[in-house]
Amino acid sequence: MTPSRFRAPDGAMLAYSDEGQGLPLLCLAGLTRTMADFDYLAPHLPPLRLIRMDYRGRGASDWTGPETYTIEQEGRDALALLDHLGIERAAVLGTSRGGLIGMVLGAVARARLLGLCLNDVGPEIARDGLTRIFDYVGRNPAGKTYAGYAERLSRSPGFEGVPMSRWLEEARKLSIETPEGLRLRYDPALREPFLKAFDGPPVDLWPLFDALAGLPLALIRGANSDLLTAATAAEMRRRRPDMLFADVAGRAHIPFLDEPESLALIHSFLGGLQ
Repeated sequence: MTPSRFRAPDGAMLAYSDEGQGLPLLCLAGLTRTMADFDYLAPHLPPLRLIRMDYRGRGASDWTGPETYTIEQEGRDALALLDHLGIERAAVLGTSRGGLIGMVLGAVARARLLGLCLNDVGPEIARDGLTRIFDYVGRNPAGKTYAGYAERLSRSPGFEGVPMSRWLEEARKLSIETPEGLRLRYDPALREPFLKAFDGPPVDLWPLFDALAGLPLALIRGANSDLLTAATAAEMRRRRPDMLFADVAGRAHIPFLDEPESLALIHSFLGGLQ
């Protein structure tokens, strides 16, 4: 798939994909990921308008420097994409970082959202998960081949029953194979704002979550997640008893979204928005 590109208000060229017709579903990927994150999900979706984007500094979008790699800027870029496409309101499916962006949009641009589905993220981020991300963000994977990287990925704790073919797909989505070795598909400078946040004081995100009151809401959690704890998910459900919820067995951070539990929840979420 060759992505399209549009110019953000600050001049950055950002990559996106816009496919199908009907209910607009804006899919927002994780911190170091790209629109390809949703390749596994796409064939299983009902007829709708599937919109994906690469954040600045990722995939086919311009690298604009670490000072621009913020959730606030990425939220503005998401709204700029909707404006570019002439979409007044969209449902949002946010994976990890994308879910945090979705919560920010719910607070600052509530009228643009039809609903929000969170994939393994919430208003409290467990330190264990952040430490794991700290270990790899901004660093090229070791080794020279996709096959070797896939083998290492297959040993990711908390994932069960995932075929090697899926890990090979992941290796290709996450890196580029070159004669000099594997290279990231994002700007390594993304490490700088992550480290600043990692070393900074904790931020209370519960007000953002509470601001979603009345907005259709769903949550997918990897049952073995080290980023979204069971306790945080339970508190989210206590505050929003109407929130759709699925705990995906055999998955850590993050579910691939084509698991039966994930698909059932996403279909229910989308069905409630029709």
